Amino acid sequence: MAGISLTKVEETAPALVSLYKSAGVSLTKHGLNGQRAAVYLVVDYSGSMKPYYKDGSVQALADRVLGMAAHFDDDGSVPVVFFSTDIDAVTDIALDNHQGRVERIVAGLGHMGKTSYHLAMDAVIDHYLDSGSEDPALVVFQTDGGPINKLAAERYLCKAAKLPLFWQFIGFGDPDSRQFEFLRKLDELAVPQKRVLDNAGFFHAGSDPRKVSDGELYDRLVGEFPQWLAAARARGIVR
Repeated sequence: MAGISLTKVEETAPALVSLYKSAGVSLTKHGLNGQRAAVYLVVDYSGSMKPYYKDGSVQALADRVLGMAAHFDDDGSVPVVFFSTDIDAVTDIALDNHQGRVERIVAGLGHMGKTSYHLAMDAVIDHYLDSGSEDPALVVFQTDGGPINKLAAERYLCKAAKLPLFWQFIGFGDPDSRQFEFLRKLDELAVPQKRVLDNAGFFHAGSDPRKVSDGELYDRLVGEFPQWLAAARARGIVR
């Protein structure tokens, strides 16, 4: 078994038990049972995100990601990057301190800025390389709009395709908004002209992300991960 047992989750984070169980169902469905992976969470801290911090959407996402990560990894914590114009924080959320954790982190952060994807991607890449991990990584990257520097974001994604990192972008906000055109484009960047393999996915969680059921969210978070794993193994990017 790659991750943490149900008993351990019941002891350390009873509030996450149902999320842990839902995640388990999705992972089994997608053939990911027993797969080891590092899980990262990247959260948008730009000004327009304020309502999502206020209504608990960001904390809910963090809890759901933690419930999933407990299957992939046994350290009981998820590294989290908060980003806006710059990197606002690189910290973590753990099973034994998850309740109200987002609020506590945000209380120590400054002004909510603009949206720089590439800096957040750079922070994840650095953290992953520094960790010395040999497991593949699933990066859950939440945002409510396109980046201020599109070229840099695209360049980082293409360069990162050689690393064992899969980027699953999740959009908060109006699904019909043009804000997400860039993410759709990133999701479909040409292979192999632009990048060695398809290393990103994107889906919308809508204007009230808490309304997306746990089962649906997990299916969307891991839906493209197995194909990427197979392609990355074939190229020797993942052992």
